[in-house]
Amino acid sequence: MLISKPAFRVLGISECFRKRAKKSVLAAIVYRRDGYLDGVYFTFTSIGGMDATDSILGLYKSMNRKDINVIMLNGCIISWFNIVDLKRLNKETGLPVICVSYEESKGIEKYIREYFPGDTQRIKAYRELGQRQLVYVRPTRSYVYVRAEGLSLEEARQILDATTKTGKVPEPLRISQMIARAVHTFLEAADPLLLGIQPPDTGMHEKNI
Repeated sequence: MLISKPAFRVLGISECFRKRAKKSVLAAIVYRRDGYLDGVYFTFTSIGGMDATDSILGLYKSMNRKDINVIMLNGCIISWFNIVDLKRLNKETGLPVICVSYEESKGIEKYIREYFPGDTQRIKAYRELGQRQLVYVRPTRSYVYVRAEGLSLEEARQILDATTKTGKVPEPLRISQMIARAVHTFLEAADPLLLGIQPPDTGMHEKNI
């Protein structure tokens, strides 16, 4: 993997959602190692569903690009416990996958059992993600948690070193997160039904005439 190439491209994917909605916004950007933004893409996934993997695969296929080198996810448990299958994502795209998270955690299985009682499929998907690995990002002297599929942990660290400019969040994820939030905010105001947000009931109804 030629990470040092200026045109090395990362597909960074982040989300934004509100629990009162039915859909979340996924924003994806193509970020070149030399700092150029080389594409912006969007899709939706369901809040509390199990379709995040399908949504990301659909987005990737719709891009119709052959120049992406790695997929980077801003978490792989998104949109209220919608779990991304990293192995399937790696297999069906043929690309290595890096999932980045930032906070310590003892795990979320107890919360899955609490909020989705009897959902054995979700429990299985969570367990198959495996353990996160703590990685030191040298340029910003910070630590992040990583799951890597289709590449070594050292290769993942090199990619994080190359794409992290400030703080903990790599640029492909920092930028895609900002875009996801902006699009979600716009849709909340302009077309909330697209997100599955029902307008508030004002208590006023038309009279039959």
